[in-house]
Formats: sequence, C-alpha cells, structure tokens
Amino acid sequence: MPAPTVLIAGCGDVGSRLARRLMSENWQVFGLRRNISRLPEGVLGIAGDLFAPVCPATWPSGQIDYLVYCAAASVHDEAGYRAAYLEGLAHVFGWLGQHAQCPRRVLFVSSSSVYGQQQGEWIDETSATLPSGFSGRLMLEAERLALNSGHAASVVRLTGIYGPGRESFMNNVRQGYRVAVEPPLYGNRIHVEDAAGLLACLLQADSRGEVLDDCYIGVDDDPAALADVVAWLRERMGVTEWAAEASVRRTGSKRCSNARARALGWVPQYPSYQEGYAAILEERA
Repeated sequence: MPAPTVLIAGCGDVGSRLARRLMSENWQVFGLRRNISRLPEGVLGIAGDLFAPVCPATWPSGQIDYLVYCAAASVHDEAGYRAAYLEGLAHVFGWLGQHAQCPRRVLFVSSSSVYGQQQGEWIDETSATLPSGFSGRLMLEAERLALNSGHAASVVRLTGIYGPGRESFMNNVRQGYRVAVEPPLYGNRIHVEDAAGLLACLLQADSRGEVLDDCYIGVDDDPAALADVVAWLRERMGVTEWAAEASVRRTGSKRCSNARARALGWVPQYPSYQEGYAAILEERA
C-alpha cells in the first residue's frame, strides 16, 4: 500500500515535530503555514493564511488521507481565538470541498481549557465541559465544527505544553513565582515532543485500521500540585528568593487522565514534569 498522505494545517512547533515523526515512517507530509521556509526539510510546503478565505495556490490536488488542524491563535483575545480555531477550520474544510478531498480522519488539536473544574477533580474525556472563559468556549465550538463536518474526526485536548522554547513557567519560577500550598492547585502538562507523539500515535493507529474515539486528552502521567513543581524547579535552578504572596492561577485546578490515550498504546517519553524539565535544564547546562 502507498504511504499515507497527511496535511498539517498550522504547521508550527507541534506540527513540525509531528511531521518529522511521520516522515521517518515514510508518510507524505504537507505543511500549511504563512512562512514555509520554516518547515522541516522534506515537508511539502503550502504557503497560506488560515485566516483568509481564499484557498492557497499550492493546495495539493491529489488525495489527502489525513488532516491535522494544529493552529495557534496569533492574538489571544476572543476575536483572535475565533479566527484561529473556528474560522480557520471552516476555511480548511471549504478548501477540501473545493478539491473533492475527503480525508479518512481529521484530528483537531484542542485544549483542556474546555474543562472549568476548580476543585482538583479528576477529569477524563467523559467529564463535563464547563469552560470558564472564552478560550474554552470557542474551543468547544470548534470541536463541534470538526465532529459535525461530515468527516471522521477526533479532537485532541492538549494540556499545558512545555519544552524547548516553551519555558515561561520556568522563567516565572526564576523570578520568584510562588503558589499556594493548601488547598493544592493542580496543573496539567505535556512535553511538546509527547504532544507530537500522541498525534502520530493516533494517525498511525487509524492507518492500521484501529477504531479511534472522538476525543483524547493529551497529558503526562503526573498532574502534580503546582507547589510541588515550583519547589522541585527552585531546587534544581538554585532559586532562593520568591514572592511574599502566592499568585493564584486563574485557570482552575483539575487533574487530567491520559488513560484513554495509553490504552491505545501511547506512552509519554516524559511521564512527569521531573523528566521533562530535567531534560530542558540539561540542555541549558
């Protein structure tokens, strides 16, 4: 059988890492972004703007087996999120229709912001989605657009992505960030390589004929209390001073489960914050 073809719309950091993984398995990968010079070597570039309704001139004419919608908002307000996740996705579905292309499956990269739980509850794919802000609400709308598109689709709700170039939390700790110990504020995270690995796992499973669910949570094995993460990083980075008052996270407190993704065979390379942040610190040493 010929190698599958995938189009990654919004082929930035996560998408590029996904592309490298798939190309190593001989997949044909198209990557859509404004500046295609930043795509990994071997990716077939599609110079285009997801925010514009006009189909890119270099949109492929042949069959596309898989679509991964992996956009990121360039402006972090309600209009920016609507443009990136709802309008952009609608544009891509329109371009598929113009070329009579029907992917075997669509993966829409969503966010755990669709969950608004604040009491440290355990969350899985069946938990109530009660977003507390516009980002989660618009993500839910975009998920529904994907799932009701007429294409087989799965949404992947990624938690807080960290890794090389995504070190804002580490920088906050260096600058004296402090969080409350009691009650614990739980945070959820996934290393950027594991986010790409999960997407690759889902695509490869579908290509083997395995039945996918319509939703997966992307998170490591350890939704730890933020105070524990901060204390661990302080020790490793030699931080000895911090703020007198604790900062309060506005996004709530919940513990996300990766049991469904693990049941499919996905295993995170960085199972907890300790392995993930240790790898970053080692690179920076």
